[in-house]
Amino acid sequence: MLFSDALYVGIDPTAGKRPMHWAALDGDLRLVAMDSGDAESALAFIGGVQTGVVAIDAPQSPNQGLMMRAEIRRRFNLRPGSRTWGQWKVCEYELRRRNIRLYNTPGKEKDAPAWMRQGFSLYKRLAAAGFQHYVAGEARTDRMMVEVHPHACYAALLERRPFLKGSLEGRLQRQLVLYVEGFEVQSPVHVLEEITRHHLLTGDLPLTGLYDHDQLDALMAAYTAYLVGVKPARVSQVGDRDEGLITVPVAELKPFYH
Repeated sequence: MLFSDALYVGIDPTAGKRPMHWAALDGDLRLVAMDSGDAESALAFIGGVQTGVVAIDAPQSPNQGLMMRAEIRRRFNLRPGSRTWGQWKVCEYELRRRNIRLYNTPGKEKDAPAWMRQGFSLYKRLAAAGFQHYVAGEARTDRMMVEVHPHACYAALLERRPFLKGSLEGRLQRQLVLYVEGFEVQSPVHVLEEITRHHLLTGDLPLTGLYDHDQLDALMAAYTAYLVGVKPARVSQVGDRDEGLITVPVAELKPFYH
């Protein structure tokens, strides 16, 4: 299916144990699609996007070892010659030093976990289909892609680290962030209002309208893609353009997140 209007797609890859999830927004922040499946299904959907931005919750490439270079280490006041933080990409270190927890990407693709390798493959196939990496300040194209980390995105918007994403409070908190940002999602406060004493005692919680954590990650990725396409002044990037940039949905990150 071809889409005549611009779309902003977020993809949450997995290691194959469960389906990957993707969400698509239009230029008015309306949810156009929310689905799950294998990589081929996700790529088939993206194939219909003629104009837009795709955000992927996975590293775009292996670690190139930039954090071991003296000039990079001096930039961050790290001791040249030390191996501390050497196993991290610059973009990953930029988030870790702000107390935002995330993975570190190995230097060899074969050493990466399956979900990372799935991400590498997605970027390569999107590049082959004409998508180019968005770099702030550089020329824009009709089809762009960015690397995102939803946990960091939620932290940036909350201005603090969020609850664990798999917990009920984490899901409520994340959906409330999306609701406040203008998404057409059910207010999680209403979900809470439906929970009674009987529901708690029986363990049967009415959570209709509350997205699961994979869907919430895909939605945040799509929102970041939307901002890149529609309101680029509201995003920032950390990392090195040659090794990989992580895009977050705020104009400036705080020095530290509690």
